[in-house]
Amino acid sequence: MLLLTVSFTNAQEKEKMNHDHNHNKMMDMKGDTKAEAILSDYFSLKDALVADDSEKAVEASTKLVASLKAFDESNYTAKEQKELADIIQDAIEHAEHISKSEIAHQREHFKVLSKDIADMVAITGTKNKLYQQFCPMYDKGSAWLSTSKEVKNPYYGSRMLKCGKVQKTIQ
Repeated sequence: MLLLTVSFTNAQEKEKMNHDHNHNKMMDMKGDTKAEAILSDYFSLKDALVADDSEKAVEASTKLVASLKAFDESNYTAKEQKELADIIQDAIEHAEHISKSEIAHQREHFKVLSKDIADMVAITGTKNKLYQQFCPMYDKGSAWLSTSKEVKNPYYGSRMLKCGKVQKTIQ
């Protein structure tokens, strides 16, 4: 009888441990520090393009490459890990191109990079409120993420700073 009670207690403990692990995993997903570092570097890059500053875009994209390479997918499910690995690999490629290009080409790669980062956030979540913004004029329509509701267009910079609108809020 005592053995049965111990087994039952162990089963309860195991269930509690699984619950705690899943809860911690969910908490990590909303506040994944490496994902937040990627977002921070992405926003620095976006701001450099908004300011028409190609040199700062090179610096920011170089930092972004390092953040992307440091990302750890191990806290996610097998399916999410595969998706994240593909997203990160593609994002690294575009960030590397940005670090070696002039501003018009940087903006072309920023378009695909923005989709990669939005796809990453869809899996990792974020602790901050973000805004997906959209410019209908650049390359038949292009989106990017922002921490501000105010539109500052990274594709046209000072030429058409306010071109665009908020498509959705990500929380």
